[in-house]
Amino acid sequence: MRKSDLSPEQAPTDAELVDRLRKGDEPAFSTLYDRYFKRIYHFVEKRVATQADAEEITQEVFIVVFSNIESYRGEASFTAWVFGITRRVIAGRFKRKQHPTVPLAEDDAESGSQHARSARTRSELPTPLDVCEGREQIERLNASLRSRLNAEQRMLIQMHHIDERPISEIASALHKSEDAVKSNLYRARKILLAR
Repeated sequence: MRKSDLSPEQAPTDAELVDRLRKGDEPAFSTLYDRYFKRIYHFVEKRVATQADAEEITQEVFIVVFSNIESYRGEASFTAWVFGITRRVIAGRFKRKQHPTVPLAEDDAESGSQHARSARTRSELPTPLDVCEGREQIERLNASLRSRLNAEQRMLIQMHHIDERPISEIASALHKSEDAVKSNLYRARKILLAR
């Protein structure tokens, strides 16, 4: 019997799925993911500028849900808890974005533009320590990619995160459904975040 053959009365409740997930039952997470993915994605999509951001944030939400499932106490509904996480992830994404500043008066723009430009250029240059730490992080990530991900997961990470190809294009190129690509990307990210 497939999941879709279950009547609403036979389908496990969110609370049952959370209990199973806490005991290490991976299919329970897949069921929760399937149950909430479209709702979360549509919620996020209405609040961000691009489809790529919506996909990325939605995946991040599920990583946070999975990583913090032990902190869910059941005081509110699971739906409310998941949407609370979603709001926090979206807010965090907006805080991380750098917004350009514009001088308030024309005089400021003319007199300070050269000074502001040179200060901005200096502050954007990485220090030798930044360069060294960046190289170490790249080496650790590459080692993790090679040792912990299978060939398909590495290819998906490359296509989506490095080549910045949209999920729909990847699905078409690999002859897979978009949900299958999203699910595989989610699993690959979860492996990388667990390192």
